[in-house]
Amino acid sequence: ILSTYPAQSTFSLPDNTKRSFNMKMNIAYPATGLQKILEIDDEAKLQNLYERRMAQEVDGGILGEEWAGYVLRITGGNDKQGFPMKQGVLTNTRVRLLLTKGSGCYRPPPPPRAGRTRRCL
Repeated sequence: ILSTYPAQSTFSLPDNTKRSFNMKMNIAYPATGLQKILEIDDEAKLQNLYERRMAQEVDGGILGEEWAGYVLRITGGNDKQGFPMKQGVLTNTRVRLLLTKGSGCYRPPPPPRAGRTRRCL
């Protein structure tokens, strides 16, 4: 299971400066509970992960020789601002979803303030 999120990215730089991309990946094997976090700085490795959809399987060899022979499934991630991805939403843009308590990515509204609010007149 592969979950990706950007660690730091630099965009819209002049052409003469170097663009740096850094992505953190959380690779998990749920059967044993093992998790491993990778930071990838190489743009060539990251190009293979762009334009992929959730639940799509990727050859592990694109991350390096130590991952050759593994098959990784993309299960989630975050965009640059930290908004989570949700499987089943087939757009590349953010959409407002009506979520319920049992569904993933649900955040309950904040509780009301206790006590009385004083106002200046």
